[in-house]
Amino acid sequence: MKYYCNPINVPYRYQFNMDPRSHGKLQIDREAADPSMIFFKGKYYIFASMNLSVWVSEDLADWQAYRLPENLPLYDYAPDARVCGDYVYFCASRKGENCNYYRTKNIIEGPYEEIPGTFDFWDPNLFFDEDGKVYFYWGCSNITPVWGVELEPSTMLPRTEGIELISGNGYERGYERMGVDNCEFPRSEEEVEAMFQGFLKSSGMTQEQMPAQYIPQIRGMFTRRPFIEGPWMEKHEGKYYLQYACPGAEYNVYADGVYVSDSPLGPFQLAQNNPFSYHPGGFMPGAGHGSTMWDRNENLWHASTMRISVNHQFERRVGIWPAGFDEEGELFCNQNYGDWPIAVEEGKEDPWREPQWYLLSYAKPASCSSFAEGKGAQKAVNEDSKSWWRAAGTSSGEWLEVDLEKPSDVRAIQINFADDDLPVASPGKIQGSATQPRYIEERDLCTRWKLEGSLDGKEYFMIEDKSEAVTDLPHDLVIREEGILVRFVRLTVVQIPYDVAPCISGLRLFGPGAGEKPAQAGFRASRSGDRLDMLITIEGKSDASGYNILWGHKEDKLYHSYQIFRAPDDVRSMRDAVIEKRIGALVKEREYYVRVDAYNENGITRGKTIKLQG
Repeated sequence: MKYYCNPINVPYRYQFNMDPRSHGKLQIDREAADPSMIFFKGKYYIFASMNLSVWVSEDLADWQAYRLPENLPLYDYAPDARVCGDYVYFCASRKGENCNYYRTKNIIEGPYEEIPGTFDFWDPNLFFDEDGKVYFYWGCSNITPVWGVELEPSTMLPRTEGIELISGNGYERGYERMGVDNCEFPRSEEEVEAMFQGFLKSSGMTQEQMPAQYIPQIRGMFTRRPFIEGPWMEKHEGKYYLQYACPGAEYNVYADGVYVSDSPLGPFQLAQNNPFSYHPGGFMPGAGHGSTMWDRNENLWHASTMRISVNHQFERRVGIWPAGFDEEGELFCNQNYGDWPIAVEEGKEDPWREPQWYLLSYAKPASCSSFAEGKGAQKAVNEDSKSWWRAAGTSSGEWLEVDLEKPSDVRAIQINFADDDLPVASPGKIQGSATQPRYIEERDLCTRWKLEGSLDGKEYFMIEDKSEAVTDLPHDLVIREEGILVRFVRLTVVQIPYDVAPCISGLRLFGPGAGEKPAQAGFRASRSGDRLDMLITIEGKSDASGYNILWGHKEDKLYHSYQIFRAPDDVRSMRDAVIEKRIGALVKEREYYVRVDAYNENGITRGKTIKLQG
C-alpha cells in the first residue's frame, strides 16, 4: 500500500517576493498553488504555480520534481495543462500582453511547440471535448466574471466571442464571502474609496501617477468582494461541470465550487453540492483553485491549494483528495480529516473510506534543545501550520521531541518545516510581472535530519536517517506500515536551506490507537437569519481530541466537513468544555442536514444526523 499526507511531499521552491504592497521589504516564503493534475502516458503530473518544475508520480504518493524548459512562461501564475491525444497543452496567466499556448509529446524533455495567442488572460483552462471541439475558460477577479470561448483546434484562435459564464454573490452563497470562516460581506463604495485613497497616500503617489490598468485591480483589493477564479472543466455522463475557486487564496475557506450545464458554454446552474471542495479546518486548511483527474483505475481525484499565508499572502501548498460523482451526478470531494495519511490502493477505491490511522501527537508534551521567545516546542503539536517551534540558534543538531506519554504503535510521521522571516538576500534578479515581482530559487537545496525513537527517553533507536539526503522536502513523510512501538520521538535537524534557525510547525504522529473511542457528541445547531451561517454548540467532553462537523443538502449526502480541535489545555487537563462554532459556508436557498462526529487518538465515533432548522 502507498500513502501520502497533505500537504503533499514535494520540494516547494522559495520565492523572494518584492511585493509593491510591502513598501520595499523582501518577503521570503515557499509557494506552490493552482495545481493542474493530469494523467498522461501512464504517469501523473502536477503543474503548480511558481515552481519552475513539474512533479511526476507513478502512484500519486511519491513525487519527483523535474525542471521545465526555459521557453515556457514559468513566472506566470496558474499554469494549465490538459491532455489531447498524444499531446499535452500548456498555458499560463499574464495581463497586458497576449498569452501563448504550448504543446508537447514529452513533458519532461520537450520540445514545447509554441502556438501564438491573440488575447491576454488569467487563470486559464483548456477543455477538449469528445466531439473534437476545443473550449477555453479564464477569469480571476472580484469585478469581472469567469469567461468561456470556443477555439479553433488547429490554430487556437477564438471561434466565438467571449461569453460571461459565472459571477460571485456572497449575499446568496455564504462560501463566497471573504474572511476567516467566510465572515466578511463586501464593503460599500464609500469605504472602498477611503481605503484606496489611504493606499495612495501611504505609497506616496497620486492617482494620476498610478498606471491606469492597475487602478481597478488595486481598488478591488479593498472591496471584500469574492474573487471568482481558477476555472476547470470536467465532463461526466454528458454533463459539463465548470469548477471555480473562491473567495481568496489567503483564507482558510479557500474553496472550489461547481456549476453544471448541458453545454460547454452554458447556461450554467449552481450544483446542489457546493462548495464541492472545502477544507477550512485541520492542520493546514484550504482547498481552492484546483483540478480533477481520473487515474488509471477510473478513480477521481481533486488537487487544490492549501494555505499558510504568514510570511507572504501567497505562502501556499498543494493537497490531493479522493473525489467522485454520486449516483445523481453530484460532484463531491472527501476532505474529512483531509490532512491525515491517505492510502492509495491499486484498483477501484472507496472515496469515503475512513482514516486507517489517527492523530496521536495533538497536545502531547514536547521538549526541545532551545527555543526563541514565544515559539516553544508545544507549537509543534498544536495542529496549526501558522505557528511553529523555532530554535534559538542556527547550529546543526537542534532537536525537538514529542512524548506520547505511553508506548504507542506509530505508523506515520509527518515532519513539517516552517520559515520565519528569513534574513536572506535574493540569490538572483527580481523579475516577473509588475504587480508580483519576485525571484524563484533555482538551486536544488537540501533539508537533512535524523528521526529517532525511544521507549524510556534514555536509549534511542534510529527511525529514519536523512542526514545525508540530497532532497529538500519541507513536509516529509515517514511510513512504517507494520508499526513501531515508541513513546518518545526525537527530530534532530542537521541542515536546512540558508543555514537559518530551524522551525517546525508540526511533528505529527499517527497510528491506530489502543484505547477507547470518544463518546458520541452532543450538539445543537441553528441557522442565522440571513440563512448563510450555521451555529453549532458542542458539549465538548474530556475523552475527545476534537470534532468533525459534517453537513449537506441531503441526509445521506453530508459532503462538507469542518474539523476542529478542543483547546490544548482542555485536552491536557482532561477537562470538559463547551465549544461554539460558526460555519459561514451555506447557500441561502438550500436546506441542510448536520452531524457531529467525535474523534481522539483511538478512533472516530459517529454522531446523530439532524435537520438544520431556521
